[in-house]
Amino acid sequence: MIDLNNPVVRGYLIRLVGEDGLEMIKNMPEGEVTDEEIAEATGILLNIVRRTLFILNENKLAVCRRERDSSSGWLTYLWTLDMSDIEPQLAKEKKRIIRNLKTRLDFEEDNVFYACPEGCTRMNFNEATECEFLCPFCGEDMMFEDNIVFVEKIQKRLEKLES
Repeated sequence: MIDLNNPVVRGYLIRLVGEDGLEMIKNMPEGEVTDEEIAEATGILLNIVRRTLFILNENKLAVCRRERDSSSGWLTYLWTLDMSDIEPQLAKEKKRIIRNLKTRLDFEEDNVFYACPEGCTRMNFNEATECEFLCPFCGEDMMFEDNIVFVEKIQKRLEKLES
């Protein structure tokens, strides 16, 4: 089983299925179980359990097997957690984050920004000129914003992820 206390794994699962989903994963019974059994065992609402299971299945972290009742014809879905594929999922997520950070870094480096002193909004130069350097929300004069600290934070984050 995967270490759910690992901050990377925990953060990924919370982003994927939320706090309730993580709680469901922690308390899910062993072996093949129905969504109703999971809801009963974990105390989590059935619709949240189902949503979480489908998300986990889409991300190859849960396996579903259908069984048809011969007398009624009803389908029963049996679920099993399979966290063996989490490492490739984390690697894929890391690549996505790196790609997004590089895009954001390029945007920050290629633009000049102006911000409302009241904190209403932040705009690049072209947007600020369209508003005549006045905040469209409160009417205050927009002020030049030096984004070098933000750029450095993105660069440090990228270095850490790429190492």
